[in-house]
Amino acid sequence: MKKHALLTFCIAIAVSAFAQTAPQRQLMRLTMKQAVEIATSKDGSVRVFFAREALRQARSRSAQSFAAFLPDIESSVQQRNMDINLAAQGFSSIHFPAGLPFAFPSLVGPFNVFDARATAQLSIFSLSDIRRYQASKATVRAAEADSDQATNDVSAQVARAYLAAQRSDAALAAADADVALAETLLKEAQDEKDAGMGTGIEVTRARVQLLNQTQQQLIARNDRHRQYWQLLRAMNVPVEVPVELDGVLGYHEDAAQSFDEAHKAALDHRADYKALQHREETARLTNSSVAFERLPSVAGFADYGANGSSIEHALPTRTYGVQVKVPIFDGGRRDERRVETQSQLRQASAQTEDLLRQIDLDIHLALDTIDSAAEQVKVAEQALGLAESELAQARRRNSAGVSTGIEVTDAQTRLTRARDNRIAALYAYNLARVDLAQATGTIRQFVQ
Repeated sequence: MKKHALLTFCIAIAVSAFAQTAPQRQLMRLTMKQAVEIATSKDGSVRVFFAREALRQARSRSAQSFAAFLPDIESSVQQRNMDINLAAQGFSSIHFPAGLPFAFPSLVGPFNVFDARATAQLSIFSLSDIRRYQASKATVRAAEADSDQATNDVSAQVARAYLAAQRSDAALAAADADVALAETLLKEAQDEKDAGMGTGIEVTRARVQLLNQTQQQLIARNDRHRQYWQLLRAMNVPVEVPVELDGVLGYHEDAAQSFDEAHKAALDHRADYKALQHREETARLTNSSVAFERLPSVAGFADYGANGSSIEHALPTRTYGVQVKVPIFDGGRRDERRVETQSQLRQASAQTEDLLRQIDLDIHLALDTIDSAAEQVKVAEQALGLAESELAQARRRNSAGVSTGIEVTDAQTRLTRARDNRIAALYAYNLARVDLAQATGTIRQFVQ
């Protein structure tokens, strides 16, 4: 038994020593701006990473399209040893006059052939290639807008997560205040009972209220952990990193913004709207490139090299010229591709119109919610002040013996509800501000 106790003691000492020597993570004090910057950095959100990689791919495809206007140059060197079947080449039908001292051979060789050559091709004029390159540039602009939109969406996501974490901080602080108040009221009820001025039921009621508030405190603490982890996940940061928010959930009244002002800002700044415009331009240029395939195209070609039985006996040879291609018939493939690109153009136009209607709805909802939530904040502030005053009066009346503990408990419950209502109103107001900033495409300016 003594050995077991000694072993347990040694293990406890070792664990304590390891805990003291283990590296502790440094506390990260975080503002909303810093949270967004981390999420949108190179090592931040995976969505931003994917959008940037898609942009690199679009730029690479555009460079490939531009290669159609540059010369295609190749070189080759060959050393061959050959036998040729002349009969297979059609020479078996040659008949020489009878009596000649030789016959036409059916097989020639073996013999050596050396050839070193450089060839080049260049597109001189092709409207179809020009349109395809212009379409690829429009695709790059669309990918740039997509990358901006991904950054905006992640910024809004992190801003919402940050507000939710602030709300959980406020809820936990309110729960702590409720528990502290419940403990004070329980002590007052116990003191009054001990002095013969109170009853046991009032003490029991105060103890039940304390247990209720303690349960809400535990729920608030658990929710705070969850909201902080959600924030760290949105930032693509390990959830084990300790974080402390710099700032509390508050009321920041912005200058009033009309629908027309917000709508104009959205058209100027919404990256997803710009992306759809560029995609519509891409579809239009692609359709035009297919139509221009019917026109003649001009290309140049040339080759230069040396040819002979060996490298020592090689002689220079060359070929150069200009080629004009005129499409005549391709089995209808060109017509069907044009039908396809016209359909893509109609789709892009419909998507743009649909987004415009969604932008209008987003702005209307955000502006209406801001106005409503601002009024809710004012009402909640007044209600909180009245609830605090009511509780103070109830405690004085109870101390003076002109009321019972029920009045204090009721006032305590209404104070808890008033605190919760104020937190909910502040969260709704700030969340609506984030929604409006996202709806107008100014979320990154909002979090600065």
